[in-house]
Amino acid sequence: FFGQERIEFLSNNPFSFNDIMTSLHTQEEQLVYGILQMPDNWEDGQVCPLVIAVAGSNGWSDHHYEYLEIYRQNGIATFELCSFQSRGVESTVGTQVEVTTAMMILDAYKAFEILANKPMINQNKIGITGWSLGGGVALFSAWQPLQKSINAHVNFAAHLPLYPPCIVTPTILDFGNSPIHILIGELDNWTPAEACLELLKKMPKNSNIELTIYPEAHHSFDGNSTLKVKENGYILKDCRFVMNEYGSVLMNFLNIPMTTPILQKIGFGLCAKRGPQYGKNQAAKDASLQFAEEFMIRHLK
Repeated sequence: FFGQERIEFLSNNPFSFNDIMTSLHTQEEQLVYGILQMPDNWEDGQVCPLVIAVAGSNGWSDHHYEYLEIYRQNGIATFELCSFQSRGVESTVGTQVEVTTAMMILDAYKAFEILANKPMINQNKIGITGWSLGGGVALFSAWQPLQKSINAHVNFAAHLPLYPPCIVTPTILDFGNSPIHILIGELDNWTPAEACLELLKKMPKNSNIELTIYPEAHHSFDGNSTLKVKENGYILKDCRFVMNEYGSVLMNFLNIPMTTPILQKIGFGLCAKRGPQYGKNQAAKDASLQFAEEFMIRHLK
């Protein structure tokens, strides 16, 4: 083992959380891989914590790796989950059906199961982080009805979602006990900060979810791009959905469950516009990188 390893494992292709919770055993199997990298000063025989990292709907970008490098500099191994590449998909911007949050959460759980058995990984100190769509994975991987349906023994020690879509509120507000901290931009109109604030207000007092909103920051505030418009992306600031106890997200119209790609497209079409903004805010980026470092050291070391 030379500090980096491609690891393959079997997952499935559930479209929705409902597919995981009601019919996981019938879902199509999928070979998935990721890249495990050990900390910079790691020596054979050392046991270390791990962060599983999940990209957004545009796939892996340079700025994601900046976080992973910081973790490895602090003695934390990283696992770059390749849910998109494994399925031959480059991007799901503007559709969000080819690779879904449900598939990626299942991938993350299956990766946890494999990695927890590695002698160099401390199975009690495995955290998860993600950006945008991957932020949704980092957030909803803590949702307890989902955890119980996949593997009740998989328990992430920390969750760090960056600009996740908080537009879905589950009727069961149980996200376990591990610390969850959301980082998001005030001006994000792709995955709005207001929705995360609303979710927190609905949570019980002293819940395990905390939120930092960076002023004057847009979506992908930690990226390296100037402010741009993503023509085919969804503006979700006017979208809010409820998810029932069976993992079905309900359309605002007649409470129809959005359990297929066409139903989801209709549901989004009723509230979403196109052309969200995204781009770097240097102050927010610096603060986010520093917070991520301190958060993972505090909860995993």
